[in-house]
Amino acid sequence: MRKFTAYILICLSLTCLVPVVAPAQDEGRISPLYFGPNALPVPDMLDGRVSERFYVELDYDCHSGFYGDLTQTVFAKAHIPLFSPRVNLSVWMPVVEFYRNTPASIAHSRPPEVSYSGYQIGNVYVSVDFQVLKEGRFMPDMSVRAAIVTASGDGDEYFRNFDAPGYFFDASIGKSVKFQGDFFQSLRLAANAGFLCWQVSANTQNDAYMYGVKAVLETRLLDVSCAWQGYTGWIGDGDAPMVIKASAVFRAGQFRPLIAYEYGLRDYPFHHFRVGVGFVFGQAEALFRIKRQR
Repeated sequence: MRKFTAYILICLSLTCLVPVVAPAQDEGRISPLYFGPNALPVPDMLDGRVSERFYVELDYDCHSGFYGDLTQTVFAKAHIPLFSPRVNLSVWMPVVEFYRNTPASIAHSRPPEVSYSGYQIGNVYVSVDFQVLKEGRFMPDMSVRAAIVTASGDGDEYFRNFDAPGYFFDASIGKSVKFQGDFFQSLRLAANAGFLCWQVSANTQNDAYMYGVKAVLETRLLDVSCAWQGYTGWIGDGDAPMVIKASAVFRAGQFRPLIAYEYGLRDYPFHHFRVGVGFVFGQAEALFRIKRQR
């Protein structure tokens, strides 16, 4: 498992160093304002913790665009603990999207080729998440993440996905305030900062700083969260998406039914609705204990 983790880290590093050929469109328009909602959305931030359990999730996403366009997506993700509860591998992907454009959305994005409806495969995201600090009386939780964005997505000629890879690094801190009641368990506050990069031409990349704050109310039946997030690139042509995200994740045994909503405040012209279900497998720490005993 350590060799596998080292291989992942080497791949992440090489992705940052190897130049790639990006699409031939005007580099100032390779930005989330003009592309589909799954091209490069604001990544969900961590709250200072990583997943200690093997977790899988399957969602239905509906992006209602400000220009009348509609995108429906099957989305999947997984968190896989590695050699320690403090390290996990995360993989997520808009598996397939079905889109419908309008004359207004086409006039806004001005893609090289016009397509009013169709479907496309999305990009795969892979990250390694590390728990650097564990929460104590005065100490917050702290996590760092290194991620790559593949160029597996289709439809760059229709401005559905970027035809170029990217990567990001970020750090998150979080602290919980515990409650004494039986229903309300804690209120958690978290902050996030990082660096995001994607290729926009053969010789140019867009560098962006990431930011975010988040509050999570944890109860016996569900967790309710609200986050303000975004990233800002240096080119300045629709590359500074800012969003508000809200979600409710319910506890039903090992299942985690969820609903979520995201609103684009800037450079992300979409209402994003999500319904889905997650499943939590066995406690990772117990698995590690069994391995050590063997």
